[in-house]
Amino acid sequence: MKRQAAALSAAALLVPLSACGGSAEAGSGSTVTVTVGYQSRTINTVTAGTLLRSLGYFEKRLNSLHDGHTYKVDWQDYATGAPITAQMTAGKIDIGSMGDFPLLLNAARGTQLGRPTRLVSVTGYNLRGGLNTVVTAPGSKLTALKDLKGKKVSTSIGSAADGTLVRALRRAGIDPDKGISKLNQQPAVGASALSGGSVDALSQFVAWPGLLTYQGKAKALYDGAQLNLPTFHGVTAREDFTDQHPAVLGAFLEAQAQATDYLNRHPVTAAEKVAEETDLPAEVVYLYNGAHGIATFDPAVKPQLVSALKQDVSVLKAAKLTGDIDVDSFVDDQYVKKALGSSYARRLAASPAPAASEAWAKGSEKTVSFKDPKQLLAYVAGHRNGLRAAYVPDATTGTLWFADKAVWVTDGGRLLPFVAPATARAYVSAHGGARTISYDEAVEQAS
Repeated sequence: MKRQAAALSAAALLVPLSACGGSAEAGSGSTVTVTVGYQSRTINTVTAGTLLRSLGYFEKRLNSLHDGHTYKVDWQDYATGAPITAQMTAGKIDIGSMGDFPLLLNAARGTQLGRPTRLVSVTGYNLRGGLNTVVTAPGSKLTALKDLKGKKVSTSIGSAADGTLVRALRRAGIDPDKGISKLNQQPAVGASALSGGSVDALSQFVAWPGLLTYQGKAKALYDGAQLNLPTFHGVTAREDFTDQHPAVLGAFLEAQAQATDYLNRHPVTAAEKVAEETDLPAEVVYLYNGAHGIATFDPAVKPQLVSALKQDVSVLKAAKLTGDIDVDSFVDDQYVKKALGSSYARRLAASPAPAASEAWAKGSEKTVSFKDPKQLLAYVAGHRNGLRAAYVPDATTGTLWFADKAVWVTDGGRLLPFVAPATARAYVSAHGGARTISYDEAVEQAS
């Protein structure tokens, strides 16, 4: 097997460079094509994909290299990380972005085929795991994860969302292999299956849970942040490409940092740009990528994320999707450190901004923030017809959610939102006098 893999690897190196992702060894004055694989609708990768592409920062950085080459960027859009990995290990994609579990499969596949890849930066992350959510149909009688026992659940096996489902089921005392009927489906297929009633629940990554909830086609059953385990998306690059073209990767990471700063400084405009490119509602994009969104964007490779990646390996091994993975060898932050320079240490130490309630008025290029959900609801009461969206953080996990889709609890004079019914019930059980109320009742009480 090892000799066969070596032969395959050697054969791959004989492929003409024009057929590869980057024409790595082209002579001076030639055109070098850099192929970037991204997922436009996986919106926590936008600083290395959709937003970066729309801003043109990478192309501008390449044009400023002045090394005798003319550069062309070939952006290739995919629905998930798996095909990006396949193309990378075939030498046809140079740089790609994907979620944490696909990143590990990328590492394993690259090593197996003798074309190793490296994790070189991070895009969007959530330190509690709030980027993945389990949802059910709006009229479903399921109210807690334990209700999934014996039910049909759609997910994408090998994805971060599948990892969340597996861990959450284990905590609920359900065998993820035998306790449910798991369907391995692409996100769009799973969304259709949920709407059509052929599955009972859907476990997916951004932006699918928020999109379906916003559209009234789903409601949250489980907030991934209840696991309190980091989840993130990152950028991976072929080792042979980075060895041959460190300046090109450096230009990409500098451009990614520039796009990150743009998103953080202009969150509403950035959400509108991503919405225009993906046909996702801007209100959904903002839920994840906004000023207080579920995701925090920073290219720095934080130790907490590397630690979480190591914990993820056991989940993939248990599912027989991979063997051991040397995460320390896979992570290579030397290029992003160089790209970010003196700001790297500051970014590495930075913490996500505290969650806050926000209202987005129609026609406005800015949102309005509030100290607590009750103040937001009072604002909603006076602006019902003038709002695009209102967002509130879960009272226990901090996960941002649509105010009108949250589960509301009144406790004395406080109004507390929750993403999922189970967390709301847990709060009510622990606080005498607290009770759940409807969204309309919460707005009325706040006004």
